[in-house]
Amino acid sequence: MTDNPLNPNPERPEVHVVHGADAYANTLTVLDAFDLTAVNGKTVLLKPNVGRMSEVGSGVNTNPKVVAAAIDAFRAAGAIVSIGESPITGVKTMEAFELSGIADVAREKDCPLIDMDERKPVITPVPEGKVIDSLKICADVFDFDFVVSIPVMKIHMHTGATLSIKNMKGCLWRRSKVDLHMLPQLEGTTDKSLDIAIGDMAGVLRPHFALIDGSIGLEGLGPGAGTPKELNVVLAGGDGFAADAVACRLMGRKAEEIPHLRIGAANGFGIIDLDRIRVSPDSWQDYASEFKAAPKNLSFEFPNIEVLDKNSCSACQSTLLLFLQRFGESLADYIPEDEPLRVAIGKGHDELPDGTLCIGQCTIRQKEGGIFVPGCPPVGSQIFKTLQQHAEDESSNP
Repeated sequence: MTDNPLNPNPERPEVHVVHGADAYANTLTVLDAFDLTAVNGKTVLLKPNVGRMSEVGSGVNTNPKVVAAAIDAFRAAGAIVSIGESPITGVKTMEAFELSGIADVAREKDCPLIDMDERKPVITPVPEGKVIDSLKICADVFDFDFVVSIPVMKIHMHTGATLSIKNMKGCLWRRSKVDLHMLPQLEGTTDKSLDIAIGDMAGVLRPHFALIDGSIGLEGLGPGAGTPKELNVVLAGGDGFAADAVACRLMGRKAEEIPHLRIGAANGFGIIDLDRIRVSPDSWQDYASEFKAAPKNLSFEFPNIEVLDKNSCSACQSTLLLFLQRFGESLADYIPEDEPLRVAIGKGHDELPDGTLCIGQCTIRQKEGGIFVPGCPPVGSQIFKTLQQHAEDESSNP
């Protein structure tokens, strides 16, 4: 990564931004601004964000038109192209590709799709890591000469934003992604260990090239349960940190406010200072539109619900919010008199009040005194069904 031909000027990286209604055309245009001759005859892995079961246009997964254009552009430069992903726990890779529309693109263009969870991982040391000393990286990553990160422009409830650097977490094997959410707090800092871990990760796992899909992004409760936001931009650069910094500005933020970007840049893995990045066109900031932040407290929108969250991952938080949004009006019959319905997620609970609705495998230690819903994470209908069954059992055994 110290000698990246797709980032020939690491001290003054280039980022190009294209705005328009056609995501495919935008992508071809932005990639045409770069000299891609280095990929001629080389293997290129396109790593989109297809971590969740979500349909086209939701802002959750990468736009298939952006992926289609990337295939065409890198093939035109002489590359041998494949698409790979390792989604969040509980999501089957090929099913996610189908729902996202990317499987259709792959079939149309005869481009291989790779489930990167199928093979055994490569245990990779993380030199000088502050909170992690090794990672389980999907073996397929090491089969390619170049990795292109193609994230969606999204707010993230835990990390502030998720862009090309954070998207590389989808190259971690299976459940090892969750491990980064469970690290103890590092003494002497207020930064979350998750952010520090992503900064550590970037030392051994960062893209050779970033292609950021801002056609339809996600604001609010990202990365999985937010609100789609149309921005109609695509941007790219050989320094993922620099591309992310420009994307942050387009989202109405500063990269320095996103801890894992600040930490990774301080580690020397990329540049986030806009004054050191050559961005074109000069009018690129005219395309900016502020993305709404994630709510700090899920219970704010649901006053009769008390959310007990300790060391949960974004998958469980998104599942809980979607459950509350879908079934909120139907929960009145299941809320105890004179007290809220308590709902627990996360692995860090030592004790919980009796009768707490415990969602997900991480709460299994509390199942005896609560209402336990297994899964990693369970689906909303399963949570509601479990709550209904518990109420029926209670009424039949007063």
